[in-house]
Amino acid sequence: MPAWDNEWAAERASEATRYLAEHYPECSAAPEFHPHQESAHETAVVGDEAGYLEALRQYMRAGRLVALQIRRRAA
Repeated sequence: MPAWDNEWAAERASEATRYLAEHYPECSAAPEFHPHQESAHETAVVGDEAGYLEALRQYMRAGRLVALQIRRRAA
């Protein structure tokens, strides 16, 4: 099994964060993200690349959902 690439992981996390900031800025720091952040951390610790990417996808989905809920309440 290849060694975990911290730089690669940091780049993926940065991309996910940038995506949310660009498309759903109102959702930043929502508590709904915590389980997804923990999941990404856990998969990184064990070196599960596929699990890490899925955790980041779930993180972005959670951000989208939070932002859409905020937008609906504001409408």
